Amino acid sequence: MKHDLTLWGAGTARTMRPHWMLLELGLDYEFHPIRARSGETHSDDFRRLNPRHKIPVLRHGSFVLTESAAITQYLAETFADCAELYVPGDAKSRAALNEWCYFILSELDGASLYVMRRHEELKHVYGEAPVAVESAKKYFLHNLEAMTPRAERDGPYLLGDRLSAADILLVTCLDWAASIAIPLPSALLRYRERLRRRPAYTAAFERNFAQ
Repeated sequence: MKHDLTLWGAGTARTMRPHWMLLELGLDYEFHPIRARSGETHSDDFRRLNPRHKIPVLRHGSFVLTESAAITQYLAETFADCAELYVPGDAKSRAALNEWCYFILSELDGASLYVMRRHEELKHVYGEAPVAVESAKKYFLHNLEAMTPRAERDGPYLLGDRLSAADILLVTCLDWAASIAIPLPSALLRYRERLRRRPAYTAAFERNFAQ
């Protein structure tokens, strides 16, 4: 079914997230594979969509949304069949999902992985900071070890027996970590490989990283 969906962005763990959710939901969407720091996000047309010139960006009809986690959760809440994907229906359940999402975004993505990217892959832009990079790696691994028992507690996914937006956020962070040779705890390796076998993950990976 057509829903007038358009997604801008490709090539990063963060752009992988909306692609994966869109394909899990079986949604058709127009796709513009623009990349970060390519100059494309500074065009007048794109800056009208997102003045912060960041990807990904989703447009659903006239509604425009940025930030990968917000897009992923919006798609689930708007289109998901609750028998297939986990979409909380009450305040406590939403808080439990958001707890995972906020932890993954703040502690794993922003405070750890992006610090490493800024001062290793993008050191020509942000400068070298080896102490900060090493500290970020240790902090990332500490958080993985701390979360592993809880991640294993309730089922094959973070919130039981159905995939949620939190799983998509976490797996893309684990993929990012693996791509820069950060060792993952065995339980999270098994979790990651299990989710990477989902057909929508495979299709999203091929689309997001095609270039």
